[in-house]
Amino acid sequence: MAQKYTRSVATNMVIANMIGTGIFTSLGFQVLSAEAGGIPDPFSILMIWLLGGIVSLCGAIVYGEVATRVNRSGGEYAFLSDIYHPLLGFLSGWISMFVGFSAAIASLALATGEYFLPVLNIPNDPLIKLGILEITPSKLVGISVLLIVLLIQLRGPKWGGVFQNVMTYVKLILIVTFLVIPFIFLGDYETSGISFAPAKESPDTIFSLAFAGSLVYVMFAYSGWNASTYIVGNLENPKKNLPFSLIVGTLVVTVIYILMNFVFMYVATFNELELQVDLGNIVANKILGTRIGLVFSLVFSLALISGVNAMFIAAPRVAEQIGKDYSLFRLLGKQSKNETPKNALYFIFIISLLLVIFSSFQEIIQYMGITLSTFSLLTVFGVFILRKREKKSGEYSSNSIKAWGYPITPIIYILVTLWMISFFLIDDPMVLTWSLLTMVPAVIIYYAT
Repeated sequence: MAQKYTRSVATNMVIANMIGTGIFTSLGFQVLSAEAGGIPDPFSILMIWLLGGIVSLCGAIVYGEVATRVNRSGGEYAFLSDIYHPLLGFLSGWISMFVGFSAAIASLALATGEYFLPVLNIPNDPLIKLGILEITPSKLVGISVLLIVLLIQLRGPKWGGVFQNVMTYVKLILIVTFLVIPFIFLGDYETSGISFAPAKESPDTIFSLAFAGSLVYVMFAYSGWNASTYIVGNLENPKKNLPFSLIVGTLVVTVIYILMNFVFMYVATFNELELQVDLGNIVANKILGTRIGLVFSLVFSLALISGVNAMFIAAPRVAEQIGKDYSLFRLLGKQSKNETPKNALYFIFIISLLLVIFSSFQEIIQYMGITLSTFSLLTVFGVFILRKREKKSGEYSSNSIKAWGYPITPIIYILVTLWMISFFLIDDPMVLTWSLLTMVPAVIIYYAT
């Protein structure tokens, strides 16, 4: 009997994919001065995280309809191929393999290394340095994480699903503890003294292009709300379980994100948070001291591993689907006896490993946020096309669901995403240029096969 992922695994996939590096790093870039591209207003920062949750929820609602109509594993690769043209789907799959998942896995692995470093109590000085190759202790931790998760996923969906559930529960327990501790130890440390009330400049900040630019970091943190759509073909009762996992997972994470950013800013000053990647360590050390803070460093590292595992569940399904559809990549489409896309797993592992070795965390974020948002935008717009096709053909699928709040939900997602992209068209067009250049090899390969 075929192994299927359960509702809990799908929901935990969404939560684990979303709660990753973004929430523990994005605020460090948002508290910068306006001149440096930040939005240094506590009220505006909380509003941008609320907006990110609303936009992600709108996207999740629409994706539920799109996924059940197309009804194939592979996420945007399957959706865009069916809605528009196989080339667009192939471009999406290409970006997913090399950027969407591999770069996200690499960023999670790098962040895990940063969080775990205080436990090792050694400096993060290069152990090996040859040209652009630089291996540090934090990178070695990241590489070890990749190997451990790969071995677990090779055991099959059952083992991968159990590990996902356990690690997600560890992550949620950690976060709840983290949210409560500042108020248990109130008086034992000096709070930031920040006011969260709307300031005189708050409206101008919220409607500024800098706010739109900062939204990229927020949407990067929220990326993963569509995670369970990548396993729709391997999910029990997808008509009920898919929308449940998307909506419930996104709602849970939205509440967590707003509360966590409140705690970060309540405990630490903007100067203490600026450009920091390990925000959790900074806050834990300030409240509990360095020695007890080490325990949190260890648990934060374990929590980030659940995100790596979730990505390793979703990513190979995209590569596997491409392998089934294109002969050049047919090796990626092969499954082992336990229904694990073994070759696809190895492929994602190798790309992620190279990114961990040769990249830095900050280089990955902006590029990922803008590139993935473009394909999500096209997918959400696709709901209008699918409904038009259905109306024209007169054929109604009993397996599909209807998106709540249509057409308001897709319109909200589309307008906010376009606003975010407009910031880069005006302020930093090179981000979009690099995104387009990444797709050139995919176009050549598509027409050559």
